[in-house]
Amino acid sequence: MILDSHKPIRIAVVGTGNVGSTFAYALLNSGLAGEIVLIDRNKVKAEGEAMDLRHAVPLTHSTRIWAGDYEDCKGAVVTVITAGTSQKPGETRLDLAHRNFGIMQSIIPEIVKHNPNGLLLIASNPVDILSYASWKISGLPATRVIGSGTILDTARFRAMLSHHIGVDARSVHAYIIGEHGDSEVPVWSLANIAGMDLQDYCRENCQKYDPQLFNRIFEDTRNAAYEIIQRKGATYYAIASGLVRIVEAVLRGQDTVLSVSTLISDYYGINDVYLSLPCVIGHDGIKQVMHLNLDKTEQEGIRSSAAVLHKILHEDLKLNT
Repeated sequence: MILDSHKPIRIAVVGTGNVGSTFAYALLNSGLAGEIVLIDRNKVKAEGEAMDLRHAVPLTHSTRIWAGDYEDCKGAVVTVITAGTSQKPGETRLDLAHRNFGIMQSIIPEIVKHNPNGLLLIASNPVDILSYASWKISGLPATRVIGSGTILDTARFRAMLSHHIGVDARSVHAYIIGEHGDSEVPVWSLANIAGMDLQDYCRENCQKYDPQLFNRIFEDTRNAAYEIIQRKGATYYAIASGLVRIVEAVLRGQDTVLSVSTLISDYYGINDVYLSLPCVIGHDGIKQVMHLNLDKTEQEGIRSSAAVLHKILHEDLKLNT
């Protein structure tokens, strides 16, 4: 995608609930966008969010912000979709599949009709299911339909490892792959600090490596959303930051490696499903899906994760190729 330097960069946000409005606020503070348009079935809510954000402009960045309609997606470099019913206490993300699939069926054609050249960034849950569905419905290349995937799980994983080890989270290199959900997989075999795997780092730096403790860190990562939802009703700060990071990689053509949900083909026998792997993201969306050298346990885990998603896509929702 070639950005027109003579036009302000427009980002469209569909859905102004907790995630959408928090993303818009984080995007405003980033200074990445010249225009932010908010679209919601509840137009009054979108107008209120736009008004509130505009009042922050004198204190942040010069940005045009308004509540619009689908035709305002025209020219948007990225349309970020956060619309849908939210996860309630006791529900899994996959419980939302049928409800939010119907919403995508109404949203995606409207976006693509007015903006066939932009990228779609899906954050609605279950994100892997809905990203695949959005790709099928839109007719766009899979490289331009990106799910936020496990960018949030990976951030949580690094944050929790950082807290235990005592190293800045930005210096912890570890990924969660697969489903953004209960079947997600920690890539322990490649987790490292300064190129040293975790066991070596702990041994050389007077940290006890306790496999049970590290397994609990993963379990806390996987269950974090449930714990947060139980306490405050929703999660939105970290995912909003993750969405801004993905948008930044696109707008600046950074070729950054981020764990996002994308179409998988011929990956340890996995095909025709969206799930998360580290991907190189640039101006045109996903440039490369990285083929990780996983150990046998991790290979089995990601195949199981793919099987969970494949069943819902092709047996329950009937999204066949």
